[in-house]
Amino acid sequence: MSESNRTLLMCVAVAAAFAINMMGTTLPTPLYPIWQERLGFSQLTITVIFAAYAVGVIAALVIGGSWSDQLGRRPMLFAGLGFSAASACIFLIGDDLGLLLLGRVLSGVSAGIFTGTATAAVVELAPPAWAAAATLVATAANMGGLGLGPLVAGALAEYLPWPAHLCFVLDLVLIALAAFAVWCAPERVQRPARPRLRLQPLRVPASVRPVFVPAAIAGFAGFAVLGLFTAVAPAFMGEVLGHHNRALTGAVVFLLFVASTVGQAGQSRLPESRRLPLGCGLLMAGIVLVAAAILAASLALMIAGALIAGVGQGVAFRAGLGAVTAASPAERRGEVASTFFVVAYVAISIPVVGVGLAADVFGLPAAGVAFSIGVALLALAALVSLSRRARAAGPAV
Repeated sequence: MSESNRTLLMCVAVAAAFAINMMGTTLPTPLYPIWQERLGFSQLTITVIFAAYAVGVIAALVIGGSWSDQLGRRPMLFAGLGFSAASACIFLIGDDLGLLLLGRVLSGVSAGIFTGTATAAVVELAPPAWAAAATLVATAANMGGLGLGPLVAGALAEYLPWPAHLCFVLDLVLIALAAFAVWCAPERVQRPARPRLRLQPLRVPASVRPVFVPAAIAGFAGFAVLGLFTAVAPAFMGEVLGHHNRALTGAVVFLLFVASTVGQAGQSRLPESRRLPLGCGLLMAGIVLVAAAILAASLALMIAGALIAGVGQGVAFRAGLGAVTAASPAERRGEVASTFFVVAYVAISIPVVGVGLAADVFGLPAAGVAFSIGVALLALAALVSLSRRARAAGPAV
């Protein structure tokens, strides 16, 4: 095997490990109704269990966001897989709220480690002829893995025995394979003699804020939608739409993440000035369809909303992150990008907990519609901010 082909194989293997790790973070999605029925949880408790994931992600981003530059990619990838395996083991034995919360936090830590480290590793391992596609491969591994989690767990829970546990057994097997892939991959980072491990600062320079604000608002809205589907989709599908098939629920969530991947991949073909506005517009259209699906109890509208909102989220996220990165000074891009990701993961957690609280008080349909209105208003606010910035910049923009 030529050196180029071997390098490409290692790149693909690490991308597969990336997808496996991210898949583990969304395996619980179709299982929430099982836990809710078995343990007597309210909808608020379910959303709190889900949101604990964001605590782990943010902690990993802030504490170890730049550690792979000092310690190397492989040690950090092994650490991420270790947290993922620990999370799967806890879900295998978890039968109370404390263990489920701990499992979600550890899962979030694994995702926080992998998001930046595995992306960098895939890009570094790609042979020169594939360099342009490496970032897209990493994106597809990330979002594809997130989408596969509900799809795999839903199918296993619906059609095979041990519905609340079997997917985590499979996850542990796949994590072992991912660890082997990481072990085989070469290390591209030159480790310094004295590694400097520090917290990742979260700051946005004043000069970047006019670009950061609309991008962050759009990113917040888009990630809130991802959080809604991965936390509350099973409840919507069962209680509102009348579809209790766990495999179907997993498939709907999978379509959302596939659509996001398509949006991220396709946004580069659009004029730069239109990417973020188009993403916001699609996000608004998609979430309006989700609200209509709730009101009409329509599965078709829910799928259409998931697809359109997913594409909008993908376009807005990739365009927003690209604009923020381009506007940032080279020496501060890491902290600005980390701040952007923290905003995104806050969006996954807090709004979804709000939905859980509102569902317990006002009912799930009212909570879903109110959430949809809030997301649409956020996307509209981002559009208004972009329009004002374009007018202030003058005809050259």
